[in-house]
Parts: sequence; structure tokens; C-alpha cells
Amino acid sequence: MSESPLILVVEDEYPLQGIVEAALIDGGFQTDILSSGEEALTLVRGRVKNYRALVTDVSLKGTMSGWDVARQVREIDPYCPVIYITGLAADEWSSRGVPNSVLLQKPFAPAQLVTAVSQLLNAGSATA
Repeated sequence: MSESPLILVVEDEYPLQGIVEAALIDGGFQTDILSSGEEALTLVRGRVKNYRALVTDVSLKGTMSGWDVARQVREIDPYCPVIYITGLAADEWSSRGVPNSVLLQKPFAPAQLVTAVSQLLNAGSATA
């Protein structure tokens, strides 16, 4: 049996962290949930774990936005699937989002998140 894909989640709203985590675990994924972009980049740069995708809120506390986190993750891993979640910044996706990413507008159904992650992972494995 292969290990479940590990998804890095960056979300600073604790209630939403739980919803995202439960949806991804129910969908067959493992998760690491962090509250800041800085923490996420430290983990990705350290390459201690093999993250298969990034799910990030666009508006984060701290100095980095989800746009910044995704751009820097893509510098490290150009093929990392990115799913943005946002309540306010959807109109900025076309200009600030990384290519081949998905944006989910809050509120979204947990199944939408699982579907988006699965589709991007499947698309990535087809091109790898």
C-alpha cells in the first residue's frame, strides 16, 4: 500500500484549518497545517517532508500573502500543485496566482477542495 500524499496547508483561521484538514483526511490525504507563510517556506526549503501540493489562504497574517508563498514554493518545486482559498481576493488570481493553479472562493464545499487537489495531483503525475 502506498503512503497517502502529504498536503501542506497554510491557513491562519483556526476554524477553517479544522474544516480543511478533515476534508483532506477524509479524501485520503495527510496534512501539515501551518498558520504562516514563513513557517511553510521554512519546511519546504528544509525538504524534510515530501509535500505533494500546497493549499494556501491568500490573506495571511504576517508579512507574506498566499500569493507570495505559492510563488516561492514554485521556485523550489516548479510542478507543485497550488490551490488558493480566499474570501476576498478572487479577482486578483489571474494577475497574482501561479500558472496551473486552482482558486476556491470561500465558503466552499469540502468536496470541492478534495476534487481540486486530486485533479492537480493527477494532472501532475500524467506530465511527470
